[in-house]
Amino acid sequence: MAVLSVGALTNLIKNSLETSFSSVSVEGEVSGAKISSSGHLYFSLKDRDALIQAVMFKFRLSGLDFELVDGIKVIARGGVSVYAARGQYQLIVQSMKKAGIGDILAMLEERKQRLSAEGLFDQANKKPLPAYPSRVAVVTSPSGAAIRDIINVLSRRNAGIDVLLLPAPVQGDEAAGIIAARIRQANRLRLADVLIVGRGGGSPEDLLAFSDEEVVRAIAASDIPVISAVGHEIDWALSDFAADLRAPTPSAAAELVAESREILLSEVEQFGGALKSSILARIEYARLSLSAFSPEDVETRFMRILMPIARRSDDARD
Repeated sequence: MAVLSVGALTNLIKNSLETSFSSVSVEGEVSGAKISSSGHLYFSLKDRDALIQAVMFKFRLSGLDFELVDGIKVIARGGVSVYAARGQYQLIVQSMKKAGIGDILAMLEERKQRLSAEGLFDQANKKPLPAYPSRVAVVTSPSGAAIRDIINVLSRRNAGIDVLLLPAPVQGDEAAGIIAARIRQANRLRLADVLIVGRGGGSPEDLLAFSDEEVVRAIAASDIPVISAVGHEIDWALSDFAADLRAPTPSAAAELVAESREILLSEVEQFGGALKSSILARIEYARLSLSAFSPEDVETRFMRILMPIARRSDDARD
């Protein structure tokens, strides 16, 4: 049996795959869609059994008549290509069309409709943020970017608000239960004036904990106002609908918390300036009024008042 080099074996595999699968149509769920700095679209197609990397080059994107977002199902047509340097294969996509909503989105939509019917998302139940919060509790990962962003914003805004971290995993099988428990704990012990529940961005699978029914119910039942801050602006979770306020990012949530306190400080500064101006104006008026009188005028006026009294006193003695 001949001994093949890695390169020779890879070339045999490359020729076989690229010849046999030069034109195929693949149905799968989109995950990790990202446009590179060069303008090419990279993503994965997956189902319950497997995953394949895919790329759609920039000049092909003009033919795409829908927004490619994580979680949707598509039918992609193209050819298999092997990247020999890494021993990887991928699908070079020439065209795509929607195949219907993905399994994750379908599950979330069903859950959203069911919980909405129970009234968990009703606007009438939304609580306003407190005017002057002194402490905010954050339910998130202690090692994630979300808590750092929140602390940075509040420090920069010099908001004077204490931050309490309630650590919880933000993805994985145990995440939802711990997140919900932290929300209940904050309410039971009245740990804060405002709760921020969130994390940085990720794929739909990464954000699933914040759409878990236990988390949604815990947020809806919270007596403490809750801001949901999950992912980036394009991301969403069912926690957004249950929360009293939705922020597109954790940083934006911190801005919302700091805003009311800054408005108060601004108003105090305005009132202080108006009071100072009023006092200075009264002092200036008094100074101008007094400047109309010289010491001699004051003495003369005083003597005019005193003279009749002195005369009556002298007449009484005589």
